[in-house]
Amino acid sequence: MYKNRIGKPTVVLAAACVAQFIVALDMSVVTVALPTIGLDLGFAPLDLSWVVHVYALVFGGLLLLGGRACDLYGRRRVFVAGLIVFGVCSLAGGAAHAPWQLIAARAGQGLGAAAVAPSALAMLTATFPEGGARVRALGVWSAVNAAGGALGVLAGGLLTEYAGWRWVMLVNIPIVMTALALIPLGVPAGESSARGQRLDWPGALAATAVAVLLVLGVVRADTVGWGSAITIATLATAGLLLAGLIVIEAKSAAPLLRPGLLADRWVSGANIIVFLAAAGQFAAFYLVSLYMQNILGLSAGTTGVAFLPFTAGLIAGTVVAVRITAVHSPRTALVPGAVVAAAGLCWFATIDPGGSFMVDVLGPSILTSVGVGLVLAPVATAATTGVAPHEAGMASGLMNSSRQLGGAVGVAALATIAAHRSGTSVDPVAVSGGYALGLAVAAGLFALAAVAAIVLLPRRTPWRTRTVTPLVEAAARDRSDANEKGDTNDKRLEGTPS
Repeated sequence: MYKNRIGKPTVVLAAACVAQFIVALDMSVVTVALPTIGLDLGFAPLDLSWVVHVYALVFGGLLLLGGRACDLYGRRRVFVAGLIVFGVCSLAGGAAHAPWQLIAARAGQGLGAAAVAPSALAMLTATFPEGGARVRALGVWSAVNAAGGALGVLAGGLLTEYAGWRWVMLVNIPIVMTALALIPLGVPAGESSARGQRLDWPGALAATAVAVLLVLGVVRADTVGWGSAITIATLATAGLLLAGLIVIEAKSAAPLLRPGLLADRWVSGANIIVFLAAAGQFAAFYLVSLYMQNILGLSAGTTGVAFLPFTAGLIAGTVVAVRITAVHSPRTALVPGAVVAAAGLCWFATIDPGGSFMVDVLGPSILTSVGVGLVLAPVATAATTGVAPHEAGMASGLMNSSRQLGGAVGVAALATIAAHRSGTSVDPVAVSGGYALGLAVAAGLFALAAVAAIVLLPRRTPWRTRTVTPLVEAAARDRSDANEKGDTNDKRLEGTPS
């Protein structure tokens, strides 16, 4: 195993981005393959959705634990373990011959992703210092993360249509191998930043239970209803466990999530914005996909291709956001970005059954995606601003948890709103009206994110005047040590009689 303490920032960024791409890809790549999977493996109709839900459930439920594990056991160690688990479970999923086998494999992928996502972000925050270097790195990471989710639909549709649904799982393996191959090229082993501390098992169990029950209650609400006894009991139990978690963490010497971290305006404000933006973005993506397939009559593969302008807009917005945030506070890009995204979603909310891709989808897609891109990089920067190195994993796990929970809540809630508006009618006017209402609510979520950025985030960043990365500092220390040893040897030689 690669043991040098000094790594290469470019390689660290590449490894983190490749890994994050696959984590984001698997959030959506399976969706368009579900009908084929159901027929091939003999899924019951009500069980088929668990191919998607179990990944989100395990991923979202274990993110805080995965983040804290980075601090306790080392970022690279957790990163490698997560990639291996993800790859093995992808192979198992591709070879599945029964519904339970595929669901178990998807759960394993969620476990691996819960280790990979926070460790990748923690590696970046430990490698790149606050300021322009970190902004640029997180900008690239955010763009790749967003592109992975957007391209998942395209990849899933094309693979299912031309190679078979099993390749939706097997395609992960070469990507995992690429990320693993980058590690010996320059990802430093480092040390656990919370050495001497033990894992807060009571807090870990409580936090995992809270997240799992919250995601479970939300993702099932669109099936059993928000007012059902099952949904109410699940969410109420999550609330009670959350109260218990607060008590546990307040008394713990080494908490899974230090309460004081949430008192920081950058961390708390950014996580609220992440939650709102993810809820709006994921829900809009879902509703627009349904509109293109159910109303415009596009195939799954064509729908995936139709999202390419959205991906391009995300990248363009991220590039602009990086340039702004490198010299200004993250809120300088966050606020206009959220407003632009809200405007794009308001445009989307004008869809009707007689629309077309060029008129009703292309323009709103570009406007919305540019706005979302302006939000993604700055909010990741804000969520890690001022965080101590020994809590980098903790902050990374928290931000990823906020994103996952926000996405799950947003999709379930807005899908319910859309379904309630259209009722049991299959009339295109009623169905598209439901989608339009859901998209209008998504616009409201981005408007709330803009308000949150103005109210909660500080005007100025606490970025230090450091201009070198921790890796560069470590290299300088090693060179200094080598020079001192060289000077000592020279003096010894000078004192040696000829």
